[in-house]
Amino acid sequence: MEINDIIRLMQAVKENDLTSFRLEEGDVKLSIKKEKEILTVSTAPVYQTLPEAGMCQQLDKGNESAGVMTKGTNDVELCTGNVVASPLVGTFYNASSPEAEPFVKAGDQVKKGQILGIIEAMKLMNEIECEYDGVVETVLVSNEDVVEYGQPLFRIR
Repeated sequence: MEINDIIRLMQAVKENDLTSFRLEEGDVKLSIKKEKEILTVSTAPVYQTLPEAGMCQQLDKGNESAGVMTKGTNDVELCTGNVVASPLVGTFYNASSPEAEPFVKAGDQVKKGQILGIIEAMKLMNEIECEYDGVVETVLVSNEDVVEYGQPLFRIR
């Protein structure tokens, strides 16, 4: 077996994602093995609010390069200003019942302590209170969205 034949075999193993290949020809024994890659799957971003900076940080588990979002990304626009973040993991509801009007909409005047929405976690309904006086600039989540701890929910101006 010549070196060019071995190279072609190695390319075929790589192209077909084979994990191992073994060839025995006379007293020549060739074994090619590819280690399996371990993939990390993230289902949703996790956010940490940074009130002193007026923005939020997206944490990417398993990725050392995660950091504060830069001005070049669209996400930073969602995270700047007075952000009301989710205090827990659960399902967000914008109204007390499906037939009721939403607690707040974009453009509504709000006071500190006013209820903005509800997060259901483990069959308990947790009210989300406004932390600022101002106007709701943007509602960043939709009704019945699953939210993560620290994920931005509202931007108040």
